[in-house]
Amino acid sequence: MTATIALVDDDRNILTSVSIALQAEGFLTRVYADSEAALKALLENPADLAIFDIKMPRMDGLELLRRLREKSAMPVIFLTSKDDELDEALGLAMGADDYIAKPFSQRLLIARVRAILRRTEAILPTGEAEAAAKPLERGRLAMDPARHRTTWDGQAVTLTVTEFLILETLAQRPGIVKTRNQLMDAAYQDDIYVDDRTIDSHIKRVRRKFRQIDPEFDAIETLYGAGYRFSEE
Repeated sequence: MTATIALVDDDRNILTSVSIALQAEGFLTRVYADSEAALKALLENPADLAIFDIKMPRMDGLELLRRLREKSAMPVIFLTSKDDELDEALGLAMGADDYIAKPFSQRLLIARVRAILRRTEAILPTGEAEAAAKPLERGRLAMDPARHRTTWDGQAVTLTVTEFLILETLAQRPGIVKTRNQLMDAAYQDDIYVDDRTIDSHIKRVRRKFRQIDPEFDAIETLYGAGYRFSEE
């Protein structure tokens, strides 16, 4: 099935060039120069993945992501200003799956898009793969890869694709320490480099989501200098 990519940017030149590049790779595209119109459209008719610019008038990309995350776990890639670490950190903390600094090569963007879509397919399998994707239960945690569903004490926790894969990797082997590199390998494929801050930001956001349900949540442990592990208890 052909994936649909939504592009949100107030720069129409970027919208046009990126849309043409994605269509040349076989993707369907929907473009929005206005973030408020994009939010309404994406909530009514979600895309398979969205690409947001951060610097936009009226509603910037960070606010667009915040409002989208209230109702959707749609994968999102941020386009940030070069070397703007604050934008990157905020975007990851708010639930972005990846970010690319401007100016960027279209080849890099397409590689990131394909990598995230493959990760989405890995936790949303179909047919025989769906039958093989068995639910995972670890104490109060339950994860169903076939439905991309996570619960804690029976209450739903909405995770992005990246967050789901990181948590699943930790929960598969409770008590075993996973380094940041191992978590990167689980969540980011195709030799795409991300730094330690990216994984740390995703972990912080996962913890925050669970603590909205259970303020005492401490199942994800940090071992400073080593990595993270899921509690055996």
